[in-house]
Amino acid sequence: MWIDPYYLLCMAPAFLATLAAQWYVKSAFNKWSRVPLHSRLSGAEAAQRLIQYAGLHGVRVEAVNGMLTDHYDPRSKVLRLSPTVYQGRSVASVAVAAHELGHALQDKEGYAPLKLRTMMVPAVNIGSYLGWVLIFLGLMLNWLNLATVGLVVFSVGAIFALITLPVEFNASARAKQLLQETGIVQTTEEVRGVNTVLNAAALTYVAALFNAIMQLLYFAMLIFGGRRRR
Repeated sequence: MWIDPYYLLCMAPAFLATLAAQWYVKSAFNKWSRVPLHSRLSGAEAAQRLIQYAGLHGVRVEAVNGMLTDHYDPRSKVLRLSPTVYQGRSVASVAVAAHELGHALQDKEGYAPLKLRTMMVPAVNIGSYLGWVLIFLGLMLNWLNLATVGLVVFSVGAIFALITLPVEFNASARAKQLLQETGIVQTTEEVRGVNTVLNAAALTYVAALFNAIMQLLYFAMLIFGGRRRR
């Protein structure tokens, strides 16, 4: 079986970075999920307290199945927390819950990067599929202009990953501030745990951007390398 060495050159580092980021966030979450809070609040209770504190009227908290499937749905104004976060009374649980609450605050305030990311979702869903189809169709038929169009379409995913960074970093910054302002985290150790969990989670988005950029680089090498050989 033949594997393109250029693909390995581009994607092996991205694959390793993704694995490392996923391992780190799971390791950080598992460690701090075993450290109980002095306030004894669960993730759901912390979220409810923050909703009241921030005046987020109409935002609900629900449990959702899965591991680290936590998210905020701006369409239905619902904070969905995984069982470990929803029920857990740990540093990790309130850190994740507060991060998702940060997205609810962004939604309330009309935070521009969040609005832009939300508007891009349909284009990303289309571009991630249509882009590589146009690229490979163009390469197979030697229509390199078509392949270039595909590359531009595919690049929407990388732009989306780039816009995601300030959205996630800002939500984490809000979470850290709110948890201390409300007294949900009280000790130096708890603050350190919240920072560790949220910083680890941020690395997964950095890895996603790196992955998207390396995919673009690989496809660009195929297309423009082909043009040089013509």
